[in-house]
This record gives sequence, C-alpha cells and structure tokens, in this order.
Amino acid sequence: MGLDSQYEYWNTEGAQKSFAHPLNIERVRQWLTRDSRILDFGCGYGRCLGELFNAGYRDLIGFDFSPAMIAAAQARFPEITFQVVDSATIPLPDGSVDGALLFSVLTCMPTDAGQRALVNELHRVLKPRGLLYISDLLLQTDERNLTRYARDERKYGTYGVFDLPEGVTVRHHDPQWIESLTVEFEMVALDHIEVVTMNGNPANAFQWFGLSNTQTR
Repeated sequence: MGLDSQYEYWNTEGAQKSFAHPLNIERVRQWLTRDSRILDFGCGYGRCLGELFNAGYRDLIGFDFSPAMIAAAQARFPEITFQVVDSATIPLPDGSVDGALLFSVLTCMPTDAGQRALVNELHRVLKPRGLLYISDLLLQTDERNLTRYARDERKYGTYGVFDLPEGVTVRHHDPQWIESLTVEFEMVALDHIEVVTMNGNPANAFQWFGLSNTQTR
C-alpha cells in the first residue's frame, strides 16, 4: 500500500491524534434504520461507531490498518466488532452491508489509485442503494496550505497532496475529484462544514452522502 497506508506513522504517532469530524446522526437516520449493518473503514479508535451504538445501532463493524488504533477501539467499545486489515480489500461478501462510513480516510490515502480502489471496494460490499457517507477535507484557501500545495505538487503530481512535518503525507480535495471518485453512487446530500484537523487547525470540510447505483453492478 505504501503511501496509502503509511503504517508506521498511523500505528505510532498517528494513533495518539484526535479526530473531530462530526457524525450527523440525523442524516444517517434518513437512509439507515437501527437494524442496518454499518461498516466504518479507517475506524481509528472507534469514535463514530461508538456514537452510532449510543444512538441505537447494533450491527456495526470497524476496520483499520493500525493495530494500535484497533486495540484502543476494542478497549473503548467492547460490544462492537473491530478488525485489523492490511489492505483496502474488505473481508466481507458482496452486497453485505447497508451503510459505510469513510471519515478522514481519503486525506490519509493520498493517491488517486488508492482512493479509487477503496471506494470501488466499498461499492462492492454495499447492498444496492446502500449508503456511503464520506467526511473529509476540501482544498483550503489560507496561505499556509496554499504554500504546502505548491511546494509538493511536483513531488506527488497532484495539487493538494503534501507532507506534514511529522513525517506523513496527506491530501486535501478538489470537489471535482470527489465527484469523479464517487461516479458509481447517486449523491443524495452534500454538507459543507468546518472542522478541526488532527493537529488542531481549523479547516473547511465536506460531508458527502451517496447511494450505491445498482446499474453499475
């Protein structure tokens, strides 16, 4: 996986970070009932699934590359199933889940190919008209970020991919890329929000909701 897993960082320093993208329970309830099966890919320490559990959802499963994060999730939420994976291949059958969360994951998987492989895999495991809920960072407009985008565009070949000082590579997203990435889904809602990044900086983000398009199966 290389740049799209950055295992050493996310299993050590990254496992100490806090992630604050809000989970919009009201949006989730528009498409998923309490008996829905929901997976969270890149679940980290289990925060989002914990919120869903507290809201009455019980059929939940979380996957992450980091054993340290999965251990933390299991300790915090022993009633939820969590599993370590070593690739974007999801160990579930085709059409076996009703909903999938992808929170602050695309930013950590910066290549086009890696992101496409993951979204295609989520499409595979979702039932027809299953919900994909993405929360991630947009391209920012402040000078600090613009400088980083320009500095590393030649290195990575994609505007918005850049290195952080602590030794991890991340990505901020052009809305047109997200539209291309999710072509196998029908977008049903899009919210623009403000979040705090894992390093404590304010940032513009988006929450995208789409239903699996049965015509592409």
